[in-house]
This record gives sequence, C-alpha cells and structure tokens, in this order.
Amino acid sequence: MANFSIPPVIAPTPASVSVPPTIEIHGIVRRHGAVTAVDRVSFEVRRGEFFSILGPSGAGKTSILRMLAGFEDPDEGDLRIEGRSMVGVPPNRRPVNLVFQSYALFPHLTVMDNVAFGLKMRRMPVKQIEEQVRQALTMVKLLGKEARMPGQLSGGEQQRVALARALVNKPAVVLLDEPLAALDQQLRQAMQVELKSIQEQAGLTCVCVTHHQEEAMMMSDRIAVMHQGRMWQVGSPREVYAKPRSLFVSRFLGVSNELPGRLGERVGEERLFHPSETELPPFALRVQDGEPVGRPATLSLRPEVLRMSVERPPSPGPMLSGRVEKILFAGSDTKYLVRVGRESLWEARTSGTATPTFTLGEGIFLQWHSSDGQLFFE
Repeated sequence: MANFSIPPVIAPTPASVSVPPTIEIHGIVRRHGAVTAVDRVSFEVRRGEFFSILGPSGAGKTSILRMLAGFEDPDEGDLRIEGRSMVGVPPNRRPVNLVFQSYALFPHLTVMDNVAFGLKMRRMPVKQIEEQVRQALTMVKLLGKEARMPGQLSGGEQQRVALARALVNKPAVVLLDEPLAALDQQLRQAMQVELKSIQEQAGLTCVCVTHHQEEAMMMSDRIAVMHQGRMWQVGSPREVYAKPRSLFVSRFLGVSNELPGRLGERVGEERLFHPSETELPPFALRVQDGEPVGRPATLSLRPEVLRMSVERPPSPGPMLSGRVEKILFAGSDTKYLVRVGRESLWEARTSGTATPTFTLGEGIFLQWHSSDGQLFFE
C-alpha cells in the first residue's frame, strides 16, 4: 500500500451557518488492543444534515457509528448529541435510532408490529402508537401494507420498513449502517433518491457509514473521508471530488490519472511542470504561489476533464500525446485507456451513445485546461 501523509482535519460547523450542530465530536480516540481504530477525530453534524462517513474497510468509520449508537465508548475525547455528552450513556437512553444493513426485521411480525415495536416497549398509548406508525408508513410510502409480513416484501420495501421503524421514535439522529448494500444496483439507485427525499422532507439528521462512493456522493450534504483511523477531508460531495486535499482522497473518490514530476520556472501567471519521464514535454499549470522550483509533485486529473483528438489541438493549454491501449464500453460512457509515456496509463471518456471515434493502437492527443488538474506535493 502506498504511504500517504495525513493532513490534520477538523470539521467544525461553518461560522456562516447559524443552525446549531446536533452532533459534536471532539478528539475521540477508540482503541482495540494495540490497534487505534479512531485517532483523535473531531467533527460536527448540523441539524437536518445528511452526513456520510466514507472510507475503505478498516478506516474506523464503523467504530464511530458504534460510539454514536452507544455500543462502544471512546477511550478519549467527548461525543455530544443535542449538547449533552453521550459518554457512558447506554444505547436505549440515547436520542438515536440505527438502521442496520441487514434490516433486522422480526420475520414473525407484521409491518405494523415491526414499526410499532419500539413504541410498545416504551408503553405508549395504543392510539398514539397507531397514529405515529401511520405517519411513519406514510412517509416511506408503505401505507396499506401494514398487515404484510417481511417475507412478502421486496428488498426495497423491507429497507423502508426498517427506516420507518427508526423514524417512528422521532430520534434526534438516524444512524445508517451501509443502508443500501443488500440491494441490487438498479434498486439501490432508486432507493438513494427515495431515502434522500424522505430525509429532506422530514428534516432528519442522518449519519451514514458506507464504502460506496456513488451512494455517498448522491445522498450527502457533506462527506467525511476516513483512512487509517483519521479524517482526511470533510466537505460537500462536489468539493471533495473536484478539490481533494490528498492523493488518497483523489484515488478513493474516483479515477485519478497521475503523472509524477517537479515544478519548474514561472511562465506568465503559470508554472511549468516537468514530468519525471524525460521524453514527455513540460507544460504550464496554475499553481499556488510560494512553491519552490524543483519541488517534487504528482499531477492528478479526472477522466472527464480530458479532451481527446487525433490531430494536435490548435488551442493553447497543457497537452500530452498517447496511444489507445483499450476501449471499454460501459453503457453511459466509453472508456479509453491511453498509454502516456512508458509508465502512465490514463483513462479518458466519451458519451456511451457517441459513435467510437478512436481505435485501438491509434495515437491521440490529450488536452485539458491548466486549472483542471490537482498538484500534490511530496
């Protein structure tokens, strides 16, 4: 595995946002024996926000979810919900509900009884239970299916029952543990839209743990990217995708076409970038001021910013030549794997409905705008 330098990340609520945070986490640490699963993580979640914690297996995201739910306590730091510290508070006394990946429905109970279970445990009046269950089922579009058993429902309907069971208690926070992982691709995409719509209509504060990048991108107001127990970046989906703060985030959130090299001299308002492969020509990029000449860096470009052409483009801008090594039709787009120099294999894309313009083995030019790339310094 590549070694990455870890940027310190603290994710406070922006000062411009007056909505008070529902969740405040300050410097929490969670250890499992000699392994530090969560390493001094701090962040806040605003009321009514859909906040996703995204990362690979072992990143620490599930440990954070378990601490929010009350199944574990932090070894250090504090965790507050609605201004109250939750350290030492048992799960049944926390204003949270957890939607499990496996749904965890009672197979011998009807939809009505599954959703009402928590209210019955609290010994609420029958009329109040019926009204709150009706409201929850209406919200998830299952009204009229109260008498059905879980085995008579589709996977998407079972997921909505699990969500209704969480909503019926009117929690301050809904925790989602890989909520759509058990669904097939088409149903998962439909449920992403539906779940986000329910969250917005009800004004829910949601914390979702997932390793599925597209799911987090589509549903979240903000995303926290975790790796090795730390948060590497927190921001809107567009921000973390288009302006990643590290090579790890760039790679984890999508395809990262990379080219190692070093910074050169200034050319007008831009700086030359010299690829490490000496046969590749230097080109100009927009770089923040203050970086010294000769500093090693890696250029990262998303596939969608690359423009392909057989003829050398007449317009100015950074450009490299390459050769098409593979063409992959993926439905919505066609992916071209292009050999750039000896060591780099870049991906570029065209619309899947477009007639293929380039052929295997063909030499082409790749061009992009000087502000499209990200430089990551060593």
